[in-house]
Amino acid sequence: MRTGALSKDNSFSPSDFFFMNQAFTLAKRGKGKTSPNPMVGAVIVKDGNVIGKGWHRRHGGLHAEAEAVKSVFNAGFSPAGADLYCNLEPCCFNTSDKHQPPCTDLIIKNGIKRVYIANFDPNPKVNGKGIALLEKAGIKTKYGLCSEIGEELNRAFFTFHRLRRPFVHLKIAQSLDGRIAMPDGSSRWITDETARRMVHRFRAEYDAVLVGRGTVIADDPELTARLVKGRSPFRIILDSALAIPETAKVLSLPEPEKTIIFYSDTADTAKVATAAKLSLSGAKLISVKTDNETKSGGLPLKQVLTELGKMGIQSVFAEGGAGILSSFLRERFWDRLSIFTAPVIFGGGVNSVFDLGLTTMAEAMRFNTGVFRRIGSQMLFETDCKHEGF
Repeated sequence: MRTGALSKDNSFSPSDFFFMNQAFTLAKRGKGKTSPNPMVGAVIVKDGNVIGKGWHRRHGGLHAEAEAVKSVFNAGFSPAGADLYCNLEPCCFNTSDKHQPPCTDLIIKNGIKRVYIANFDPNPKVNGKGIALLEKAGIKTKYGLCSEIGEELNRAFFTFHRLRRPFVHLKIAQSLDGRIAMPDGSSRWITDETARRMVHRFRAEYDAVLVGRGTVIADDPELTARLVKGRSPFRIILDSALAIPETAKVLSLPEPEKTIIFYSDTADTAKVATAAKLSLSGAKLISVKTDNETKSGGLPLKQVLTELGKMGIQSVFAEGGAGILSSFLRERFWDRLSIFTAPVIFGGGVNSVFDLGLTTMAEAMRFNTGVFRRIGSQMLFETDCKHEGF
């Protein structure tokens, strides 16, 4: 819902940018804690002075606007006639599964005069409706303030609601000669602890971590965020043949229901029996339809991502192996790519990327907007992929 009356406003003052940046700083405090809600910060200003602040601390908790209004009253002030700066359009709906009331009602009730917003909320239940309600109540709204920063902050949330699939972040840890494992299959550890800690921080910030069965069989990973403080993600395993062992660590962790295994619907007696055994661990097993059009010979990624989207999983951190990562690259079902290159040469072993179906230099994947930076003893390259649709 984006009408002409709600056009983007570019007339902002230096103080507007200052207060919105405060809202962004507050919003970031909720990283890894608010999903499936976005990260939101709010600042209430009166006569040029900040009289209240708030942020969405965790899913189910008070929204940023409500926290900010509460802090105003706790400080002995009134929000009537004040300006509100928040990085996302205030919510305006009630549903049975929603933990908090609409923030638009709160803003109107407390007499806030102006609302400055960075981004529309892409959730179809909002998406301009919140601004329209505020305008109807006589509250002046201005949006588009630092919108690029807001897009980056909540990119997973925006991707999920715009494309109806999770935001996908691919991670590769490789040697200088582009290998992810030695000829004998060993790969621990290619990167140092600094890089591994960063990877664990990613795990804590994303809804789910995804690997293929080869990684589970070779490394027997836990796929948890052990090296940092934070939640552990859902553990997604793509295993078309249901070949992972019943003794795999991912099947014996706390919250067993957070392990999700996708497998091919090409059923035979042995596979049905294996699925039943794996289900006894508490893991969720999902069969997906496979066909001859699946280029990788594995599971169709579009169906996997669609199923994850239906489950409300908004972001996925895909860690391997090479076949899985190559499939995501080939099918262009990815949004961010991080390649850690360690100062070591294997001289043989498993390539970090398999055949992508590219045959000429003109077809090569080029990343002209990527960024290099040093992480411990590794060089990290990161780039984003822009999408118009699923």
